[in-house]
Amino acid sequence: MTGIHDIATRLVSRAVETGRTVTTAESCTGGKVSAAITDVAGSSNMFERGFVTYSNRAKTEMLGVPPDLLEAHGAVSEEVVRAMASGARAAAGADLAVAISGIAGPGGSEFKPEGRVCYALAGPDGVTSETLEHGAPGRAAVRDAATAHALELLLRALG
Repeated sequence: MTGIHDIATRLVSRAVETGRTVTTAESCTGGKVSAAITDVAGSSNMFERGFVTYSNRAKTEMLGVPPDLLEAHGAVSEEVVRAMASGARAAAGADLAVAISGIAGPGGSEFKPEGRVCYALAGPDGVTSETLEHGAPGRAAVRDAATAHALELLLRALG
């Protein structure tokens, strides 16, 4: 896997080249995606704000995720990350938004195991989502893998 900084550098360069902006809606990564982007010089040309919505309340208040959606599916679900991505894109006025919610560990359950992370990407053509099982390599490793994957989703969306 390419390093997080390398992916973020390519992302910033591509976004600036194409004149597009991005935002983030993060739960289990706790701001790591935003931090990776803003670690790159020139990121202010394509990144204005990100959202760390660790609690359900924050998801509802900051991103407009409906409480009944959270109750029905739980925070770690494609339904919720899709709403997070759409809400972040609208709130930031960005061209693209990535959202992440998962079980970084330790722990999890039979239904939502450690290492499960849901991702969504919102853009002008709509919202896509996916769920990846990163396994249980430990909290830091899951968060790093989720950060790298979110950055790669944004980079691919920029073409």
